[in-house]
Amino acid sequence: MISKLVRLYRKFFWTDEKFARFVGVKIGENCAIATRSFGSEPYLIEIGNNVQITKGVSFANHGGSWVLRKYDSKFDFFGKIKIGNNVYIGNNAIVLAGVTIGNDVLIAAGSVVTKSVSDGCIVGGNPARVIGNIESFYEKSKPYNVQAKGLSYQEKMELLLSLEESKFIKK
Repeated sequence: MISKLVRLYRKFFWTDEKFARFVGVKIGENCAIATRSFGSEPYLIEIGNNVQITKGVSFANHGGSWVLRKYDSKFDFFGKIKIGNNVYIGNNAIVLAGVTIGNDVLIAAGSVVTKSVSDGCIVGGNPARVIGNIESFYEKSKPYNVQAKGLSYQEKMELLLSLEESKFIKK
């Protein structure tokens, strides 16, 4: 009974980052973690500094062993996951076992990262592939920079509602 209460307390009162650290994920400084899906071996995950992991992101530290156990009943394999510094992982992305994500990387929402990602890349898709680089993304995004970071909700709303249409990205 006490263990159920403790689990409920952790679920509702701990931040996602505190929970991740508790289960063994190594996390650097200045990170924003918004998931609790770190697989069954969270202690095999290492996250660098200045990393944002958004809602619905999942990590898998193993895979496929079940079907191989017909050949060897104790068959199991695992892969560490390492995330560098200054990385953004978009909503509902999946990072698979053995993947290393470099520094200054953007993982698009919904991506399935099956292979390691080099520094400075933007990847997206299923399976994720390189779709750009951070430097060109910055240059392309400059005209839309509205300097809203750090504003209160109300201040940001007032700013965004006062802007001309040309300050919003269009796809």
